[in-house]
Amino acid sequence: MCLIPVFCWITAIVLEDMMTRDQRGELPQTLTDLYSHFLRVQIKRKKQKYGGKQRPEELTEADKELLLKLGRLAFEHLEKGNIMFYSEDLERCGLDVSEVSVYSGVCTEIFKREIYCFVHLSIQEFLAAVYMFHRYTRKDTVVINQFLKYSKPNPFSRFAGLLNNDPVTSLDDFLRRALMKSLKSENGHLDLFVRFLHGLSLESNQRILGGLLDQRDSHPETIQKVLNNLKEVNSDEISPDRSINIFHCLMEMKDQSIHQEIQEFLKSGKKSERELSVIHCSALAYLLQMSEEVLDELNLLQYNTSEEGRRRLIPAVRNCRKFQLSGSFLSTSHWEVVASAMTSNPSHLRELDLSRNQSLTDAVVKLLSSAMMHPNCRLETLRLSHCSLSEISCDSLASVLRSNPSHLRVLELSFNQLKDPAVKQLCGFLQDPLCKLETLRLSHCSLSETSCGSLASALRSNPSHLRVLDLSQNQLKDPGVKRLCGFLQDPLCKLETLSLSGCSLSKTSCDSVASALRSNLSHLRVLDLSQNQLKDPGVKLLCGFLQDPLCELETLSLWDCSLSKTSCDSVASALKSNLSHLRVLDLSFNTLQDSGVKQLCSGLESPNCKLETLRELDLSRNQLKDPGVKLLCGFLQDPNCRLETLRLSGCSLSEISCGSLASALRSNPSHLRELDLGGNQLKDSGVKLLSDLLENPHYGLETLRR
Repeated sequence: MCLIPVFCWITAIVLEDMMTRDQRGELPQTLTDLYSHFLRVQIKRKKQKYGGKQRPEELTEADKELLLKLGRLAFEHLEKGNIMFYSEDLERCGLDVSEVSVYSGVCTEIFKREIYCFVHLSIQEFLAAVYMFHRYTRKDTVVINQFLKYSKPNPFSRFAGLLNNDPVTSLDDFLRRALMKSLKSENGHLDLFVRFLHGLSLESNQRILGGLLDQRDSHPETIQKVLNNLKEVNSDEISPDRSINIFHCLMEMKDQSIHQEIQEFLKSGKKSERELSVIHCSALAYLLQMSEEVLDELNLLQYNTSEEGRRRLIPAVRNCRKFQLSGSFLSTSHWEVVASAMTSNPSHLRELDLSRNQSLTDAVVKLLSSAMMHPNCRLETLRLSHCSLSEISCDSLASVLRSNPSHLRVLELSFNQLKDPAVKQLCGFLQDPLCKLETLRLSHCSLSETSCGSLASALRSNPSHLRVLDLSQNQLKDPGVKRLCGFLQDPLCKLETLSLSGCSLSKTSCDSVASALRSNLSHLRVLDLSQNQLKDPGVKLLCGFLQDPLCELETLSLWDCSLSKTSCDSVASALKSNLSHLRVLDLSFNTLQDSGVKQLCSGLESPNCKLETLRELDLSRNQLKDPGVKLLCGFLQDPNCRLETLRLSGCSLSEISCGSLASALRSNPSHLRELDLGGNQLKDSGVKLLSDLLENPHYGLETLRR
């Protein structure tokens, strides 16, 4: 509100009046407080200017009558959504233009054409609330019922039973139904009005207005019922932005409990421990939005609350850099809030992770795509994996990316049935010279070699920015990879990571990849060819690339590639020829046998070997048995051992191995952090030996899986 000049003017008028009085009294704490004082100041100024026998702070019957007429005018036009009205509208409410002019701080003439409006909409909303609350205290059932009237209730709606045409029975019933009516409004034009209504239910505010409102039903028990109703409102069908108004109503009633609890929650930083109610979530969303510090990440699943609570947290997306949300519990109104955050000025959102969202319909994707076209949008990372995207959604994305391509750096579309036509649409974006995309992930997208042709053609047109390309688990086959290799051979290609696991490749692809990489060796750092039938001849072809002195490959993944001990000979030979760069080598799920591993070890024994996987050793699903682990423990006991992760799941181990490991870790406990022994027959006695190490702070073990 402080961004509104008129609000600052109102605040200044009230504070000036309070500071110049002999008895200043308590400063306003809520909007209702402030506007009640403002109305009194206007009455006081009117009497000082036009005279009167009564003291300036006293309200005469004429004053009350005039203010209530103004309130009626305000209310009737607020309901219609009007902020301007004519002289005949004043006359219909029993007002004379000359009478209105004496309250120059409340109602003013504009345009000199007999068109009138209140100085600010918030003043109209406050006077409307004063009028309606007065009608309630006078038991004016005609006006009250007309206001709360609800036509054609939907029996399946959560509003059923809350919105009805029965007579109002009490103050808490009146305020609850007024709130529900405001929440049902599509544009929120009654939100501030309802906040003022709740504030006016307090005796302190009724007292400020000096008898304008009859003080009825404001007993502590009734007020507590109103507060309880606010804390228990179910807003499943309401926009999360609108739900925050429920929290504002609590604040107008000077209930600070929720605000204080959320402040303590924020200080504790423990998102997953404390269970948050839906009203807590509304308060948290409001405070996160108002915070001067931009939140690094907002992940709704990290909060211990219900789905409705998570929906109420969504408005906080406007003040965060990364927003992560998965699930299928959002409606269009919730996605509109996300789109609003993308187009706000300024927009802080840089990363949007909506993976595993089944509520991302074509209409929602179109909505988000339109937001990305906005000049305020600065989104750099978009993740939409596992979202069941259709070809229509891809068309929307491709269209918007062509319109605003300069900011997006990461696009994740894995695990969607995009197929070749959808990828062809996306390639139009990749060809744009303004495209700065650095990471493209399309794994598990039902692509064929046709997509490789589209991608290769697009990337050759604009090859200089892409750094990561993930096409894993697609039926690209050898012809498809051959097409891609044309892109890899381009001297402008700066690709650093290429993932082609599970692409039905054979040794033919190894030849294509090796040939391409030899012609442009300087950039590729990560190559993943796992889960392909490369076999020993394919790996031998690759090793020719590894032996090149210009090769700077750091990670090579060849797990489950049907390799035998023959491949170990090829890899070991390559490692000895070029020891300076390779850091990670993954040969899991291959039948290397003992002789093959022995051959690999000859490369590892070299003092120049820089393999860093010795920080992490995975020997799972091998028949190591207890004697094998006992030998391994000799390595763990070495003071030069820096192993941090050891995986021995499914290795046919017994409790004997637990004893060997416990003994070794006591000898050199400072480095091992994670130990995985799952799928072994360890028994409780063996596990206890290791658990004691886990609980002892003297040892560095942090994670034990069994």
